[in-house]
Amino acid sequence: MNSRIGGPAVVTHVGAPLCRYFSVRLDQLPERLTGPAAWVGKELKERQSDWMTHLLDHQIQEIEAAADSYLSLGRDIGSIRKEDFPLPSFSKHLSRLSEKLLRGIGVEVLRGLPTASYSLEKSAAIFCGIGAHLGSARSQNASGHILGHVRDMGADPNDTNTRIYQTNAPQTFHTDSADVVGLMCLREAKEGGDSLLVSAATIYNEMRRRRPDLLEKLFDPIATDRRGEVPQGMQPFLTIPPFCWHGGKLTVFYQRQYIDSAQRFPEAMRLTDAHVKALDMFDSLANDPDLHIRMRLRPGDMQFVYNHAQLHDRTGFVDWPERERRRHLLRLWLAMPDDRELPECFKQRYGSIKIGNRGGIVIAQTTRLHAPLLAH
Repeated sequence: MNSRIGGPAVVTHVGAPLCRYFSVRLDQLPERLTGPAAWVGKELKERQSDWMTHLLDHQIQEIEAAADSYLSLGRDIGSIRKEDFPLPSFSKHLSRLSEKLLRGIGVEVLRGLPTASYSLEKSAAIFCGIGAHLGSARSQNASGHILGHVRDMGADPNDTNTRIYQTNAPQTFHTDSADVVGLMCLREAKEGGDSLLVSAATIYNEMRRRRPDLLEKLFDPIATDRRGEVPQGMQPFLTIPPFCWHGGKLTVFYQRQYIDSAQRFPEAMRLTDAHVKALDMFDSLANDPDLHIRMRLRPGDMQFVYNHAQLHDRTGFVDWPERERRRHLLRLWLAMPDDRELPECFKQRYGSIKIGNRGGIVIAQTTRLHAPLLAH
């Protein structure tokens, strides 16, 4: 296939770091992406043992003992390091989990923790402690919060400064700003709130097969709204292609709602009709029940997802009227050691793209990273 000329191009604007991206020639990319990360939902859901681990009693006891020991020291949960949270036996499983995330199917759910009997502090300590064995926690907002609270805060989903996870509205398939995103379910909604995952490689394969002309448009430097999380001196939007081919790997960066709202900024690249068709096809494929996998997280579940190769989504939900029963999940963003290289343009979002020390929301040098136990 003869596509447009490939080669380096530069996008820059006032208040943003230089963004280098490469226009692609599809005949220089694989005709089809293969490997464990190129899974198809209808097949993966039949192989639940590939992505679901049921914790054994002795593993739970080891995890609980590590949390109790750390909490007895009176230290901030956000300061937990791997060496502070000893897991002499279960750490071996977490090493395999890390490999599965980075070079395998890219998802695992750990099931079985009896969080109903834990304090919020103990649940948070367990989650952050296990996260510390996988990578380093990153800030999820400009305030330096490494522990996020995913719950309906009553925010207006139509407000362009609202982050959708703070509402009960349905999300769309998207990526987060880290190598790995982790969720710990404390309470589930009365109805809805299911978790959905889809493989970026599978979307690439389907678009390459059906509409390669539209696939090519997803390698353009499309603008994404920062939704109010704007570092000092920077533009209120990012310029990162939905698909990047770098270091022999496909990396995805996507949030359709934020792409659409970025068009309110006159400096943002205008979406052409072809771009809109490409984005619509991307969304249609992601929402195909044959391609994605759907799961409902139970209280005590911990879900870890590799963010550069998959997208995740959450259905809308109806919550309980009683405040103490309402849906509540904890979230971690993790930078992973021994991960893939990222293109230069990711510096707009991450600040640094150094492996093991990247991701999250860019914060001021004076801002302290911490793990709040109350949702903000």
